[in-house]
Amino acid sequence: MIFDTGNNFNLVFRRASLTALIFTAIASSALASPPKQILDTLPDFSYAGYRFGNQGVRKIIAVDTFGAIANDTKDDSAAFLKALQAAHQSTEPVTVQLGAGRYIVSEILQISRSDIRFQGLGAGEGGTELYFPRPLRLVNTGQRFAEIEKYLRSENKMQVEPDNNLNLPFTPYSWTGGFIWVQAPNSRPFDYLPEFDPAKVESFTSSNGKRGELSVVANGSNFRAGDTIRIQWRNAQGEKGKLIDEIYGTQREQLISPVGSRMFEDAQRALVSQITIIRAVKKTGGGQLLQLADPLLHPVNAQLPATIGAWTGLDGVVIRDFAIRFPAGTTAAHHLEDGYNGIYLSDAINAWIDSIRVIDADSAVLTYNSVASTIANVITEGTRKAHYSVHLGNVHGILVRDLTVLNPTVHALSFNTFCTRSVYQRATVWNQGVIDQHAGVNQQNLVDQALFYVHSKSNADGVPSYPLWDGSGAGYWQPGHGRYNTHWNVRVMVLSGANSDQEVLLTGLDEGPDARIIGLHGNRNFKLWYRPQPFVDQLNGVARMPSLYDWQRQQRQAR
Repeated sequence: MIFDTGNNFNLVFRRASLTALIFTAIASSALASPPKQILDTLPDFSYAGYRFGNQGVRKIIAVDTFGAIANDTKDDSAAFLKALQAAHQSTEPVTVQLGAGRYIVSEILQISRSDIRFQGLGAGEGGTELYFPRPLRLVNTGQRFAEIEKYLRSENKMQVEPDNNLNLPFTPYSWTGGFIWVQAPNSRPFDYLPEFDPAKVESFTSSNGKRGELSVVANGSNFRAGDTIRIQWRNAQGEKGKLIDEIYGTQREQLISPVGSRMFEDAQRALVSQITIIRAVKKTGGGQLLQLADPLLHPVNAQLPATIGAWTGLDGVVIRDFAIRFPAGTTAAHHLEDGYNGIYLSDAINAWIDSIRVIDADSAVLTYNSVASTIANVITEGTRKAHYSVHLGNVHGILVRDLTVLNPTVHALSFNTFCTRSVYQRATVWNQGVIDQHAGVNQQNLVDQALFYVHSKSNADGVPSYPLWDGSGAGYWQPGHGRYNTHWNVRVMVLSGANSDQEVLLTGLDEGPDARIIGLHGNRNFKLWYRPQPFVDQLNGVARMPSLYDWQRQQRQAR
């Protein structure tokens, strides 16, 4: 039915309003106090739904009620901090609601609780925008950067570029911190220095579990179903340890760089961590057989023992539907960023970041010490050359889906230190983007259906080429990745530098062993220079299954 703007529409509106009033009256009278004999026979239907209905009712805290006013010229930081304080004092699931328009914020917005949503009214025109006029360098950050600052000094981290007259120390903002800062109280997203280690945390040993299976034995433990745990593997056997063999394989002579010293210099620090949830517990011998939410990254046996301890994080943090804008400008150089960082997600499980637009950031999203979370529909843009778009570091099982990178970046898609079994799916990178496999024991990660628009250049031999894999990381963290990093149906569109009948060489720097490159294709024929030699299939073709992630997920759900 089509209505005009006159009497017909008004009549329908009045009828609908009258109907609503009738039902409201019925609800407020007949159903407000039903007879006891009826109540006694009714099942409690309120448990239906997500998390047994506990998410159906949320306390709404609007920043505007605390004095935030969009689209004026005044700083709204005080109002935002008051709204967040009220949200953290609430004992029920809570939503911090942003209105439409631009808010000016010059303080860190800290999220340190579970079951919280921080959301606007959309990331586009007419939606919500948070404008941060200052970088982190000009904000009182308290002790948040104390450990990373001391680490940078102790390692004498310097950005040295003789051609640009640069010889300056790294800033702490290159891969740390953000104006929307998610972190559990008293936690450490990344362990840089032993002196900051907390008091000894209770953990249990295990020597029974197979890579890829969903169970492990914890000796002498008392875990329960639903507990979140961290399984950790350490290398106590030095440079030729069995864990190094497991991570990098035994064909070490094929590696361009030797295995770095961080792999064997400290037997007490974990090389691999897997955060997961216990689905079920069964007593066995002197311990417990734990059924896990996701498969073991590595075997657990007498030669590869592991410890299992409790892990505590923030559950159910949701950040969505707004834009983050920083002032337009330039950065002095790589690693000398001032701290125009958007979201810093750490200590999170079951988190969801969705529909966020970030303009002129040094890094749009940085992640640490998080698991089983999704980052979807993020757009990064602007003229400032960013360090990262969405960064994955020291995380396990993070899905980055439908990322669009419009701005120039040093590391467009980055698997960073200690990143495991994480996925970039359907990313589109417009501005000379690369796949950054950033050393530091990142392993078993997937780039799935990514699309890159690039400009190739002729190398010293006159061959058109492009560095699609441009990994980095310090020498003591090499090689570029551990076993089984996979690239599935990656598409490369060459916009210039090679004629349509020329073959383009796609290169890497110093990658890692047992990579899988399947279905790499585009608008040119490609050759690869990737070391060590990966398994390659369907080069210049498309794998039959468009998405490896989707196919594996469907197979698992069908079992």
